[in-house]
Order: sequence, then C-alpha cells, then structure tokens
Amino acid sequence: MNEITDPGKLSKEAKSRYQKGDYLEAASHYQAAQRKFLELNDRLNAAEMANNASVAYLQADKAEEAYSAAKGTPEVFAELGDLTRQGMAVGNLASAAESLGKEHEASDLFQQAADILSQAGEDQLRASVMQSLSMLQLKTGRQLQALTTMQSGLNGVKRLSPKQSFIKKLLRIPIDMATRGKS
Repeated sequence: MNEITDPGKLSKEAKSRYQKGDYLEAASHYQAAQRKFLELNDRLNAAEMANNASVAYLQADKAEEAYSAAKGTPEVFAELGDLTRQGMAVGNLASAAESLGKEHEASDLFQQAADILSQAGEDQLRASVMQSLSMLQLKTGRQLQALTTMQSGLNGVKRLSPKQSFIKKLLRIPIDMATRGKS
C-alpha cells in the first residue's frame, strides 16, 4: 500500500478496492483509515471504518478477522447515540459469528440488531436482518420459526418492494395452514 495518510483518502481508496472485488486490500485500507481516525480522536468514523473492514473481510471469507474488526463497535455507536449504525454493527458481528459456526450467538446478535434497528425506525434494514436470521433458522432446522421470523421482518416494513410483497403473500400460506389446524 502506498503511503496515504489522510483517513478520508484511505477510506475512498478502500471503497474503490471493495467495488473492484479486492476485499483484503479494501479491509487493509479501511483499518488504516480507522487508525488515522483514532489518532484524530474521531471515534465515530473510526468505528465506521472498522465495520467496513468487517464487511470486506466477510466478503474475502475471513470470518475471524471480520468478527475481530467489528468487535466493540456497537458500544461506540451506542455511546454516541447512533442507533442505526449500532444496529448495523451488531448485524455485522452476527454475520461474522454465523460464518464462524457460532449459530446460537449469531441468532442472538441478529435479534438484537433487529430490535435496535426497529428502535431507530429503520424498517428496511430491520427486514434485511430478519431475513438473515430467518436463513440461519432454516439452516439450523427451525423451519416454522424461520417463516414467522421472515413474516415478522416484513410486517414492520412501511413500503414493501414488489419482491417483499410477493414473499409476504407466500409466507401467509404455510402460516395460515399451520394455524388453521389448531382451531
């Protein structure tokens, strides 16, 4: 890496590398930007860079590094009162935990992220997190729970995309069938 010392330029270079699919270089640049922001005592941007590095590491199939990069960032965002970024950071930790095979921890973190994003009024982001939780539940053999999780995620969305609307209608079928047999 050539010697860029401005954290903003490092961040732009990282984003460029990420968009080109050079995820490890992107993560390296994001972490360099994180260190520079910390030197400037800019905790918000430092935590943002750490989360970006986490996402880049996940894309590069480096789950341990992704988990390590995101660790501690939700607390920074919570201290600074940024619920949206806090929820996203918890979601990044959840994704990394899932990639590490820590399904129980990932499930708890996805639920925590969804709750925080709900408090922040981020219905689309919450729906995305609930979709990730639902996929994890499917993977771990909890099919009915996965359906209700996905349904719950979509119920909170004010403006459903056509795809989300279609999925929501499809989800009603097995849920209606399951509940009809109980009455």
